[in-house]
Amino acid sequence: MAAGAEAAVGSDTPKEIGKATADTLKIGCIAWVEKGGVPRRAEILSIRTIKSGKQFYCNFDNFNKRLDEWVPVTRIDFDRDVEWPKPEAEKAKDPKSKKATAKKTQVSKKAQKRPPSKREQSAAASEANTPHPWTEFVESQDGRKSASVGPDGETQGRDSLEPSTTPGAPDETEAEEKHGGAKETHVFNRKEEIEKLRTSGSMTQNPTEVSRIRNISKVQFGRHDLFPWYFSPYPEIFSQEDVIYICEFCLGYYGDEFSFTRHRRKCNLQHPPGNEIYRDDYVSFFEIDGRRQRTWCRNLCLLSKMFLDHKTLYYDVDPFLFYVMATPSDKGYHIVGYFSKEKESADGYNVACILTLPQYQRKGFGRLLIQFSYELSRIEGKLGSPEKPLSDLGLLSYRQYWSENILDILMGYNEKDEKATIEAISTALAMTTQDVEHTLQALRMQVYHRSDHKIVIPEKLIKQREKSLQKQRRMIDPSRIQWKPPVFTASSRTWGW
Repeated sequence: MAAGAEAAVGSDTPKEIGKATADTLKIGCIAWVEKGGVPRRAEILSIRTIKSGKQFYCNFDNFNKRLDEWVPVTRIDFDRDVEWPKPEAEKAKDPKSKKATAKKTQVSKKAQKRPPSKREQSAAASEANTPHPWTEFVESQDGRKSASVGPDGETQGRDSLEPSTTPGAPDETEAEEKHGGAKETHVFNRKEEIEKLRTSGSMTQNPTEVSRIRNISKVQFGRHDLFPWYFSPYPEIFSQEDVIYICEFCLGYYGDEFSFTRHRRKCNLQHPPGNEIYRDDYVSFFEIDGRRQRTWCRNLCLLSKMFLDHKTLYYDVDPFLFYVMATPSDKGYHIVGYFSKEKESADGYNVACILTLPQYQRKGFGRLLIQFSYELSRIEGKLGSPEKPLSDLGLLSYRQYWSENILDILMGYNEKDEKATIEAISTALAMTTQDVEHTLQALRMQVYHRSDHKIVIPEKLIKQREKSLQKQRRMIDPSRIQWKPPVFTASSRTWGW
């Protein structure tokens, strides 16, 4: 957070109603704020002072969490009454508040009695022995360090996709992976977090990440102005800037235009720093090893974290390969999106994190990313699947891709009058049988008839397919992929601690 910012601590139901000014407005108040030219009811979650003046972080009623934003004083309507939160004295008398406090204390005592696990001891030792360059701003607002391993011991979800995945796909997404852990001292319910994905677009698997306030207001990325959706752990000083500048080739970040302009005159990188493994007239794909290009990959993770709510990896990139999609121009290759992949996945995932940058969303690039990940799995001779759980946008993108391809396969079987099975579809598309079965169930194409499971194609889906075939969809040409599955030593597959 910027200097002078107040941390959001949550608020109870407002009780008092009255007038307010920019100086008296505080966290927990509900005011009328202009959004899209229309005044809307919004709760003040945080307050900060930056170079351009005072700003308020607002959560708008009936709007997705990713649409929260920092607003200047001029957008707040002080002519209308403001709803004030309960005074602290009344909160203390509130029996509900007392019960909640007692419950938290009880949970905290239980957590203190629990002996630390081997993983926690290992992570703590790594934190103590290895100085992380971003330690000061990896802290959450309540002073606790974020962790990538939940209380249930499972690896966190990683990334998202485009109206994927995002967001934050938390279709997406996250996706938006792992970094050094810290012990948690409170109960964390995985099912509740998954429900948050459906209702608020938030899919963080880390309780300390839930209340993170967006720290970057605006990003100039090439010729595009980007407005971040979520918090990203850039150095704290960047939170005080009205806009930060990111080089679209080396992904270096700068707080003032003069420094950025000077950098652009010196930067000679014109494409992602990896091997080009695919090229056609439209896009190219570059394979980048996180161990060999640590700085670039870390900068990519910082950039993607602004659009992936549940992404936790932004420091330890060694165990991952990054496949970056770019479009060519006379200036160089411009990044469109990417997906990351573990060098060795114990669960057989072919995607750990996937993202299409906002300026390229809803243009079919997300589908190309997904298809490319499955083409690589096909070359490896494996069945692929994205890391679960998917973000809200990611789930939509993947389900659309799965349904279109499964429907194409089934229509082919229908024309040949052959019997389709889940295993045959899975092999043909390099998809896991679980993904095939879940997609069939979601589309209501799997029925139980006369003591047997059968696959049917509803007339509605056939009409949808005919309409989609009329549209020109860009596809990956497998014959153009110049790639062999890489082989790594044990040291290159582990964390770089």
